[in-house]
Amino acid sequence: MISDETAQAMADSALYSWGQASAPPRLVKNRENIVFEAHLKDGRHVALRLHRPGYQGREGIEAELRWCESLADQGMPVPRPVRALNGALTGSVRNRVTSCVEWLDGAPIGAGDQPLSGSPEAVRAEAHALGRLIAQLHISSDAAPPDGFDRNPWDGEGFLGEKPLWGRFWEHPQLSEVEAATLSSGRDLARALLAQAQDYGPIHADCLRENVLSTPHGLALIDFDDCGPGYRLYDLATALVQGWGDPLWGEQAAGFVEGYRSLRPLPPDQEALLPLFVALRAFASAGWIVTRAPGSDPRQRLYLERALELAQHLENRTPPWEASR
Repeated sequence: MISDETAQAMADSALYSWGQASAPPRLVKNRENIVFEAHLKDGRHVALRLHRPGYQGREGIEAELRWCESLADQGMPVPRPVRALNGALTGSVRNRVTSCVEWLDGAPIGAGDQPLSGSPEAVRAEAHALGRLIAQLHISSDAAPPDGFDRNPWDGEGFLGEKPLWGRFWEHPQLSEVEAATLSSGRDLARALLAQAQDYGPIHADCLRENVLSTPHGLALIDFDDCGPGYRLYDLATALVQGWGDPLWGEQAAGFVEGYRSLRPLPPDQEALLPLFVALRAFASAGWIVTRAPGSDPRQRLYLERALELAQHLENRTPPWEASR
């Protein structure tokens, strides 16, 4: 990770492609993608992203931005790309691709380390609203499919192949021999079950609470960094996985399904696969955390325990949230 001071200098330089800012940009986060809030000299309020090297190339980032532009044109509450002075979707600074999108005012609906808040009715209502938003995303994507959507696919190989997108989770160094066998068995079972999934197309692939904003106009989706072609159930699963173990997880799961079905069909045989996709997200996260966090990061064991438990539910054919209802 680069220092905040270096990131600030890079942001100042990057903004020349958009006509410079009227004041120094404000650092929002310095993680894999570095994000700044900025006000351009022409008055536009934007989020400047310094994209992480080695994850998505310029073509992939521009494919994401074209899709978001199409979604915004259809009225979807997503960040609209702001083109540079030369009309390009992206710029460059040092070894990073840069981009700007319109700033969306709002606050994240929560975080992964927080319990579900409010009454069962409130949790279910918020999940219903997000389920509707995810359905709207899929409807809009089918109405105007993105052109040249050259992104890493969230398919069988991306989840479970020899080179999964987020790492070989079944080889995590903190696994015991028995635990490694559990995840290997879960991987084999997941591969067999995945053949039953039917709905495939452009997905956000990271509908975590941090990426869902509560705005004056309702919920909005941000951070399409992981988007790509994939199974639509994965969007519901990424929204659901952070509720693992919460007493209100069952209410949340019911709300997501009801909200989604209020706009878009979800046949019973496909709903029955939702635990599979929640497990797939847990598997992916177990692989991701080991490659991106130090060995002392407490999330490593937490993510492993979640993956192991969900693998066992997969084996038993039981929705993991049923015990919390």
